[in-house]
Amino acid sequence: MDQVFEGTPQAEIRLEERTVVRGHLSNDWATRLQWKVTRNGEVVGTPLARLEDSYRHPDETPGAYEIVLEMWKYESYQSGCQGRYIEVSNKVGYTI
Repeated sequence: MDQVFEGTPQAEIRLEERTVVRGHLSNDWATRLQWKVTRNGEVVGTPLARLEDSYRHPDETPGAYEIVLEMWKYESYQSGCQGRYIEVSNKVGYTI
């Protein structure tokens, strides 16, 4: 039995100094929700985002940071749990 995904999850995120804050998440699939943090194009963190609606990345290494909200989408259960993360928000960025 496959999971049915109704609608596409979507949330608006905004940056308040170096803290990213998410608004309401519509069409929530109730799967893993995480912040994807990149520095100069490389992923440097994927902290959970389900319990808190804000996140401040503690790393102060100089560089260009970008943050986006991602959600896990199951694609197949046949040979284990297969899927991928999809972006469910706009991207925000800052530079240190």
